[in-house]
Amino acid sequence: MPKGHGKVIAQNKKAFHDYFIEDTYDAGIVLQGTEIKSIRAGKVNLKDAYARIQNGEIWVFGMHISPYEQGNRYNHDPLRTRKLLLHRREIEKLIGYTKETGNTIVPLKLYLQNGFAKIQLGLAKGKKNYDKREDLKKKEAKREIERAFRDRQKG
Repeated sequence: MPKGHGKVIAQNKKAFHDYFIEDTYDAGIVLQGTEIKSIRAGKVNLKDAYARIQNGEIWVFGMHISPYEQGNRYNHDPLRTRKLLLHRREIEKLIGYTKETGNTIVPLKLYLQNGFAKIQLGLAKGKKNYDKREDLKKKEAKREIERAFRDRQKG
């Protein structure tokens, strides 16, 4: 984990399975009302989330933040689109990157840093099915090697 990241609240493990992550950016999130309380309680899901650039601003879609239990009428829509805060130069880089076919922006993790909710975005390129199978084979082989090494040390 890079230096400076706070407490990790949610991770999108599916993104690492479905995409090659080429670069990462950290962004702030514009939240409403009780959303930060739900985030601190860990009631966030990034599994189906994705980011898109519209009118020079970057937005995250499909990020589920559960309503706060004591929030009553001040609660929010769990799946609303949320604006992300990045520098203009970073947004322009992302615009150039996403114009290439097969490239997208995927939220990788949500974390708290100095009391603020931040999201780590990954510049992603989609994997083909054979890439996914190859990664699973490598992972399994690595696990077998570690298991054999551990067994050898015990015996």
